[in-house]
Amino acid sequence: MKLVIIGGGAGGPASASRARRLDENAEIIMFERGEHISYGHCGLPYYIGGVIQNRGDLLLSNPEKFKQLYNVNVRVHSQVKGIYPDTKEVEVLDFTTGDTYRESYDKIVLSTGSDPIKPPLPGLELDGIFTLRNLTDADKINQFIIDKKPRRAVVVGGGFIGLEMAENFVHRGIEVTIAEMLDQVMPPLDREMAEPIHRTLMLHGVKLALSDAVAGFERENNALKVKLKSGKELPCDMIILSIGVRPNLTLAKQANLEIGKIGGIKVNERMQTSNPDIYAVGDGVETKHLVTGEPSLIPLAGPAARQARVAVGNIFGRDEKYKGTLGTSLVKVFEATVGTVGANEKTLKKVGMNYQKCYLSPFSHITYYPDAASMNVKLLFSPDNGRVLGAQIVGTEGVDKRIDTLASAISAGMTVEDLTNLELGYVPQLGSAKEAVNVAGYIASNMLKGDMPFEHWENIDELMSGNGIFLDVREETVTGVGAIANSKNIPLTQLRERIDELPKDVPIYVYCNVGIESYIATRMLKLNGFDARNMSGGYSVYKNIHKPIDTSEAIEPIYEKPEKVAEKPIEAINTEEEAVCLDACGLQCPGPILKVKQKMDELAPGSVLEVTANDTGFAIDLPAWCRSTGNEVLSVEVKEGKIIGDPTEIALYEVAKSAGFDKKLSNKVIREYQKFHSIP
Repeated sequence: MKLVIIGGGAGGPASASRARRLDENAEIIMFERGEHISYGHCGLPYYIGGVIQNRGDLLLSNPEKFKQLYNVNVRVHSQVKGIYPDTKEVEVLDFTTGDTYRESYDKIVLSTGSDPIKPPLPGLELDGIFTLRNLTDADKINQFIIDKKPRRAVVVGGGFIGLEMAENFVHRGIEVTIAEMLDQVMPPLDREMAEPIHRTLMLHGVKLALSDAVAGFERENNALKVKLKSGKELPCDMIILSIGVRPNLTLAKQANLEIGKIGGIKVNERMQTSNPDIYAVGDGVETKHLVTGEPSLIPLAGPAARQARVAVGNIFGRDEKYKGTLGTSLVKVFEATVGTVGANEKTLKKVGMNYQKCYLSPFSHITYYPDAASMNVKLLFSPDNGRVLGAQIVGTEGVDKRIDTLASAISAGMTVEDLTNLELGYVPQLGSAKEAVNVAGYIASNMLKGDMPFEHWENIDELMSGNGIFLDVREETVTGVGAIANSKNIPLTQLRERIDELPKDVPIYVYCNVGIESYIATRMLKLNGFDARNMSGGYSVYKNIHKPIDTSEAIEPIYEKPEKVAEKPIEAINTEEEAVCLDACGLQCPGPILKVKQKMDELAPGSVLEVTANDTGFAIDLPAWCRSTGNEVLSVEVKEGKIIGDPTEIALYEVAKSAGFDKKLSNKVIREYQKFHSIP
């Protein structure tokens, strides 16, 4: 057997090593047009940002090591220019000598990957515009930063690479703007789940230009400009194009291989192309999506490695099948982690699949153990049979664990009822007895069984036009951070005593902050004969859908300036007194606000309160609460991964004093920002 492998990225080396483990006598040749094989592509942004300081750490293997370990003949700087199935040969250009030669084969594994999308825009050839696809690209970007010392960068595209590059530019002290033609970053997320990432980016000083496509590039007075279709211009010193990738089909088309309907190489379950002697793996192939059954392109290293294993197994006589893909993915955005698996709501709508959804905000571990961090979870499932269809999670701790569990569940065809019965590991430092995945199953099962009548926030206009009422069951203290117009406030703790205030002849739409208290209230009302319905996900989801942060004038920090300024400048306030410290960590919104209210009631007029919390929603809710209560926030800033307020500095956020003002509140919020959870 003579096996020729084309491409030295993730799929190529995986194919070569697997082939040798199956056949010690096979002749294996791997061609790579670049300088390197098997390098850490996903680490390139972090090398540019200086997080990975040693370039050599990215080189996972090399031709010499592959020869020594696997007896594979690796030929770098060698581009396969053509495949000739009739003679079973490939034509190769050796860049080091300039010679072209032919090499015979018995079987081929085609792993040519994908190329960055470069739209034909004016000015694309200007110096200072880069794409990032390989280590050579990373070296060029890194050298440009060293030589030119750019102060401002524009990242075109808000996908995985775009977000990682934005973060790493910040690490290097470069101001960043992300230009994205969609109304959100991270397209695999549904819009409301992307909102916390917008806030995180802006909190770190990253500006967002959303819903505005790039029209071209210009250079003026030694500075670059990104021209947007709206007419706006983004001045900068360098540009990264991260619009996306498309399959490299040059060889596939030359060899007359069949191309699928969404533009990838068509393969069967054996990873075999339309030519039985040519197999294909990686970014360039179309595979079946396990949820929708539709063809999909998944440019991820994990699927490429698994496809390589299947392809090579079949080449060497085994009967192996690649069942399909879920597109399970994770990305870090500063302290936040984003996880997705299966189909999102946008995809399910597009393909016409019937679905239902639920939201929850569980903690990474039990709250009595320090540093529990909340997560935002969206679960999608079939209302017909309860089958789990997809999930999205945003948080800082434990996102990967839950996404992987849900990926296993979807792969196994589990239902939401099955999720309730999963026996998952528990220790206080790492989880809860009622694990997040179990709770997601409970909520979805309650919805399907009718135990939790519900409504979704995208239907609020229709609901408000009817004769129903909105019932806010949060404590009155919390309503100052925001509430639905004309809603009635009866705190859950008072609902039994005040239940006669509610009518039984109209629908009652119950909400709290994240959906827990409103669920309890809904059950209470339902059992007392009311037509009560829980608003899914609570006010936090409402805000993400209907009150997204304004990114048009993004500056750091993200907190809005009030319409009025304080009656007396902050620097004139005496802050020499010792501040009272309050630990509000491990509490889910609105818990921190309630704890602040309790402490403020105990303090004398003029006291300064320093608050520690690990709920970033608190950093937004606190100023809003202060506005509604007449208290004053002295300062808020982001520094070294923490939100820090210093009562001795001029405030970054000032709140006008009302007639009822009697205390000064310093939002010290000296909590580790990596304990982030999505902002309600």
